[in-house]
Amino acid sequence: MKETVDAFHRGRFHVIQPKGEGHRSGVDAMLLASLVEGEGPISVADLGAGAGAAGLAVASRLDHAKVLLVERSPLMADYARKTLAYPENERFADRVRVIEADVTLTGKARLAAGLDDEVHDHVIMNPPFNDAADRRTPDQLKAEAHAMSEDLFESWLRAAGAIMKPGGQLSLIARPQSIGQIIAACGKRFGGLEITAVHPRPGEDATRILVTAIKGSRARLTFRAPLILHGETGHGFTEEADDLNNGRAVYSRRKR
Repeated sequence: MKETVDAFHRGRFHVIQPKGEGHRSGVDAMLLASLVEGEGPISVADLGAGAGAAGLAVASRLDHAKVLLVERSPLMADYARKTLAYPENERFADRVRVIEADVTLTGKARLAAGLDDEVHDHVIMNPPFNDAADRRTPDQLKAEAHAMSEDLFESWLRAAGAIMKPGGQLSLIARPQSIGQIIAACGKRFGGLEITAVHPRPGEDATRILVTAIKGSRARLTFRAPLILHGETGHGFTEEADDLNNGRAVYSRRKR
């Protein structure tokens, strides 16, 4: 299978990804990573990590972060391992590990897969976002990576709640139409939701939402000001989006 070596954060780290097959990480992964902050040692789990772009962006930016990449596909988990072995990533590779596991596992099966209870300060995820019936791509690996089951958010957030410390932060990126499912899945597990609509350009509809929440919080939901990725013309990023995409800024939660 053909592959590419892609630079992120202006060359501060690299990701090895399949070329022309499977899900390829880009801006979504970098925006997701920008939701994580912490000054001291923290533990971060990246669920459905693929080749590891979002989790590695966290490890590259935060010198004391330890990251667990969780990926169901043996092929994509192997790409994550290749990425960690890439010489340009040596600076943080010893703080990142990969496990092959289905995020939807529960109970003893989840523990046996290496997803331990209440150990992570942050859990991040970029879940599949297409309806399972809408598999128009002939690329089976990509179809599986993008296909969303009916109870996806319930099962993924249940896993996140189980492996996260009390008071830990959930961070995810999704399509706007999933907002109802996400809020419902948070239920009593997570509170203090902060939701940001991500718009390609001024005046255009949102194509993504960024969501953060705190395990066990009872704080109210907040809709934040929208994040605009590009100017009215051209493909260049706005200053804020460029800083987030390249690891120069953190998208911090509101102080409450």
